Amino acid sequence: MTIKAGNIVSHTGALKWGAGKVLEVTAAMATIQFSDGINRKIAASHFITLIPAAASSFVPPPEVPPADKILKSPRAVKKKK
Repeated sequence: MTIKAGNIVSHTGALKWGAGKVLEVTAAMATIQFSDGINRKIAASHFITLIPAAASSFVPPPEVPPADKILKSPRAVKKKK
């Protein structure tokens, strides 16, 4: 199977991950966003474990807005005696 960005695939050794969408492909690896919400990098030597999946089987994880950072109050400055 030829792996290209945009393909929907499934990993035969980890079906619990769900279907994944190929985000990026290099000569060494592919970055895939799986339905469980985790982006994983699969080495090119393991591409044989990827099989085509139906486009409808990929459910993108929900968009989670970034959490607001809690600002810390400034430290008190100790006076030198």
